[in-house]
Amino acid sequence: MQSAAALLLAMFAAGLCQAQGRPLDSVASVEPGALRVCAEPDNLPYSRQDQSGFENRIARLAADDLQLPLQYAWLPDRRGFVRKTLGANACDVIIGVPEGDERVLTTRAYYRSTYVFVQREDRTGDAPALSSFDDPRLPALRIGVQLVGNDLAATPPGYALARHGALRRVSGFTLNGDGPPALRMVRAVADGALDAAVVWGPQAGYFAAQAGTPLRMSPAPAPADLGMPFAFSIAMGVRKGDTAMQQRLDDFLRRRAADVDAILDAYFVPRIAAAAGDRP
Repeated sequence: MQSAAALLLAMFAAGLCQAQGRPLDSVASVEPGALRVCAEPDNLPYSRQDQSGFENRIARLAADDLQLPLQYAWLPDRRGFVRKTLGANACDVIIGVPEGDERVLTTRAYYRSTYVFVQREDRTGDAPALSSFDDPRLPALRIGVQLVGNDLAATPPGYALARHGALRRVSGFTLNGDGPPALRMVRAVADGALDAAVVWGPQAGYFAAQAGTPLRMSPAPAPADLGMPFAFSIAMGVRKGDTAMQQRLDDFLRRRAADVDAILDAYFVPRIAAAAGDRP
């Protein structure tokens, strides 16, 4: 079943094509004059207006491979991002979306990551790294998690900690503050203000590498009793109906997989094995 957002996007695209005097199906046959990318202007490690994020580097690799000039439409990734970018024909590609995101047409996934526990190396000693929400040490630890949305809802790790009785010493990090929540959480672990944090993998890897203090990361698998995904396959997203661009990007991702992996390695993006349902 399509979501309301997907239905609105489809209605908008249909209206756009009718206004331009061509049917919706013809979107797929248009030869692009540039690789037009939608991106957030200040969202490292993913994207930044100076093009220093790993999604910027992947976009440049794709544009060069497809022999197209690279153009950007910059917009903060907030409510209505897809509608205001792809839906408004301001651009044609979002470099990082969850595979199967129903607001867009997605390519094959080019990496899969998960939430991770972040700890200081010198605080864990000989003890094993955290690797489960069933760990009996969790209730005694000061742990950081991100809060999202206007209602300050917890990300999946917050719900997992609450369900497993480890909420008493948890600190929530909102979008408001000096830098992204993931950066502030990693800094708090490095500074000793937190014993651990549960952070989305690509952000954790990037900010931990810059911390100046040796940090340990370990995957935080979803508890069996929660029913929430903790790992996601990430793909590129194009406008629904634009199968031509989807196929070109799929071909690029197949041929240049090693180069894309090298970029992800340079940004310390932790990856896990592809899920059984991921497209080959």
